[in-house]
Amino acid sequence: MQPTVVRVARLADPAGPADGVRVLVERLWPRGTARTAVVLDGWYRGLAPSDELRTWYGHDPERFAEFAERYRAELREPDRLAALDRLRELAAGGPVTLLTASGSPAISQAAVLAELLTG
Repeated sequence: MQPTVVRVARLADPAGPADGVRVLVERLWPRGTARTAVVLDGWYRGLAPSDELRTWYGHDPERFAEFAERYRAELREPDRLAALDRLRELAAGGPVTLLTASGSPAISQAAVLAELLTG
């Protein structure tokens, strides 16, 4: 059995041969990004953090650990859990790249999702 390969990248990053399936994990389409300019295989809006959590976090590196904990709790909600299961199935079939509009992908919801999928 092959290990699950999940990458995290910015939506603006060019697609590469190792990307596999490219999935956006933002609730809203990022402003200033033309949909036709992006290589995208799926958009999992339902996996994005709640507006309240996202606003509280504000991509403050000092809040990332607590953000990740709160976000994992949100992902246990039934509709989000179903979407996460679909993403797990997708990742089991080959490499997946989780895309975020964040300027710091390593401290984004995509990083938390990647950890859940591979951990």
